[in-house]
Amino acid sequence: MKKETPTFSQTQSHETRSWCLVDAKDKTVGRLASALAGILRGKDKPAFSPHIDNGDFVVVINARHIRFTGNKLEDKRYYRHTGYPGGIRSVSAGQMLEASPEDIIRKAVRGMLPKNAFGRQLIKKLKVYPDADHRHNAQSPVLHS
Repeated sequence: MKKETPTFSQTQSHETRSWCLVDAKDKTVGRLASALAGILRGKDKPAFSPHIDNGDFVVVINARHIRFTGNKLEDKRYYRHTGYPGGIRSVSAGQMLEASPEDIIRKAVRGMLPKNAFGRQLIKKLKVYPDADHRHNAQSPVLHS
């Protein structure tokens, strides 16, 4: 009788994390966010496991130059609540792009991650900068297309 090899089960110790550099210049928000969420979860790796954090760190530069299609700069609204009755506040995508462009990418990617403690752990590996300057040169991030 032939001896069977045990099924491989991915664990946290099997994975080495790398750093990816993504240039957001002239990229559409949703398409970029779905690609970033896949990298953060590790879906681009052959040994993907949905319950293991085996994704890479992601550094996004040039968030100020992200693109919206159609009339989304005027029509799309970002909502938040102050916690008080009647305290709903909204800002258009154009105003958000001027004020804090890194929040646009962070919110879009956060919406594509799991809505639990695992998703909160994954979003910490996303570093977004409005311009080409970033402070992760020591990690020597590899340019991801």
